Amino acid sequence: MTNTPLTVLDLVPISSGSNATEALRNSIDLAQQAERFGYRRYWFAEHHLNPGVAGTSPAVLLALTAGATSTIRLGAGAVQLGHRTALSTVEEFGLLDALHPGRFDLGLGRSGGRPAEPAKVPALVGAPAVADGRTANGLRIPAKFSFQHLLGSPRFAMQKALLAQPNATPQNYTEQINDILELIDGTYRSADGVEAHVIPGEHADLQVWILGSSGGESAQVAGSNGLRFAANYHVSPATVLEAVEGYRAAFVPSPGLARPHVSVSADVVVAEDEAAARELATGYGLWVRSIRTAEGAIEFPTPAQARAHAWTDEDRALVEDRVETQFVGSAAQVADHLERLRDATGADELIVTTITHDHADRIRSYELLAQEWAAR
Repeated sequence: MTNTPLTVLDLVPISSGSNATEALRNSIDLAQQAERFGYRRYWFAEHHLNPGVAGTSPAVLLALTAGATSTIRLGAGAVQLGHRTALSTVEEFGLLDALHPGRFDLGLGRSGGRPAEPAKVPALVGAPAVADGRTANGLRIPAKFSFQHLLGSPRFAMQKALLAQPNATPQNYTEQINDILELIDGTYRSADGVEAHVIPGEHADLQVWILGSSGGESAQVAGSNGLRFAANYHVSPATVLEAVEGYRAAFVPSPGLARPHVSVSADVVVAEDEAAARELATGYGLWVRSIRTAEGAIEFPTPAQARAHAWTDEDRALVEDRVETQFVGSAAQVADHLERLRDATGADELIVTTITHDHADRIRSYELLAQEWAAR
């Protein structure tokens, strides 16, 4: 039996022909089912201005889900710090912890309008070799995808303007993480030596995670502070090895964590057999295309709607890395892929994200995977 825990990452997707209300109810139901299936954690992502994604506020979603579950750990994957303050983040999760102590993971990310910073990745020793786009154990590592066209799009500029206060400048990420940790620990002092005490929030029983897609600032901050790190294979599969090795190289033991602790994410779809799973996953490429063209995530299409799209070579190139690294198949096939991902990255935990048009298929995918994983 494998001892590698599985986490669910939920974007609260809206399917075509549905609405946000139904998506929210489906996500709460899925969290209850994930608890029953034996998943370790249930995380909500944060996304904005997407017609097909209702997960805009992790803290609100977590409050609703905490009242509907009892044992599964709940968390944000991740709070976007580019448009938030350290204080507001600690206050929100302090409130959650006050009502449901010891159940929350505070996942923190650099995204949300923060300007890109060059990665400072140390020379990595012992990183898995990649030949012809695969690691030695067969994990697919595609060519790097450039997000520059998204960052420079008018839609991104609009989102950044709507999320931030006028003329506001995001705080330096490393300083912001330090402020959050000090506010939680009760050790915060201003430059003038004034103390700040967040009630509730100070000494909250939160497990702090950093989420990142490369070996740059996020991995360095996580490692140097002795925090847990989640690497985004499902967002940037090309840089997952760089991310986990950069984190481990920077790791310094902390009172809460003696050794590096890594979780790695993947997009998966499981069904009774591979053909059925691939049918359920038909809409994935079109959904990724909508994100990467800066249109915003569309409502997740039916297989028929997805097949009706006239694909261009540019479209295919835009989504190729994500489509070829989505794990699709029977429970045994997907579990094999997840084991390759775990072994190639040395992950202590794995995060799985499943989006299908029909809610029942999504629940069944998680159920089949949990059953197979528990039997290994």
